[in-house]
Amino acid sequence: MYERYFGFTKRPFSLSPDTGLFVNLADHQRCFDLLIHVLEAGEGFLKVVGDVGTGKTILCRKLLRHLDSQPENRYHSVYIPNPMLSPVGLYRAVGQELGLSAEQKQDNDALLNHITERILALAESSQTVVIVVDEAQSLPEQTLEALRLITNLETEDKKLVQVILFGQTELDFLLNQDRFRQLRQRITFSHYLKTITSGETKQYLDYRLAQSGYNGASLFQEDATKKLWRSANGVPRLINILAHKSLMAAYADRSDQVNVSHVLRAAQDSQDVIDSGNKSIAPLIAGLTFVGFIVALAWRFL
Repeated sequence: MYERYFGFTKRPFSLSPDTGLFVNLADHQRCFDLLIHVLEAGEGFLKVVGDVGTGKTILCRKLLRHLDSQPENRYHSVYIPNPMLSPVGLYRAVGQELGLSAEQKQDNDALLNHITERILALAESSQTVVIVVDEAQSLPEQTLEALRLITNLETEDKKLVQVILFGQTELDFLLNQDRFRQLRQRITFSHYLKTITSGETKQYLDYRLAQSGYNGASLFQEDATKKLWRSANGVPRLINILAHKSLMAAYADRSDQVNVSHVLRAAQDSQDVIDSGNKSIAPLIAGLTFVGFIVALAWRFL
């Protein structure tokens, strides 16, 4: 709708985890560098925790792209985007990612044996298996234990399987149970993603706009950027929602810049999302409407 008006080649604030729009903010870059360093050192389990909307999924996708781009197939990545699986479901998912055929009638032990054989074969060709689990706070307890069993494979000097858990803060509550103390001891490094600052918000907006084809003067006025940051509480996903709606409001006014009034209108239309705070905002995002903006656009062009 507003892409052509502002000269974008694509929407700069889509909620999809487009790694081409990944912004190297200080905390996110530290986390990414830590992940790469630990994987190269073969340290085993890693954990990345952050509140809803702080950028875990796009960081996860960036990591997967990095692993798949390494020369000589150094890593064999296994991506588990939906961990709400039974133990046998997890083993089937891992097996498929490792290139094994799906045998529906196999039990846990048979599946684990086949996975073990495949991991050993990959190790013979100098490939390390990296299992990346997104939304790891949703792992059922028995499935988390099943995941731990996969990581038991190791040589005298090297882990043959490394696991990275990306999850919301509830992941810590899950892992703090006494039954997972052995697993906790295997988590060699953890990183907690922070919300972003006002200055980083400007960097975030400018970078995504530039990557989306915008090459004009500053599109968001300074006070509009500050208002957007305050309204979003520094949460990148909320910044995306408000920036998108602010651009719609600016387009409805045929304005060349986003000002405070546009951000205020966007915030008012998104108040339920903003008020959700640390609660899950996915259901609210799915139900967002743009009635106010559509009405404004209709009146503008009648």
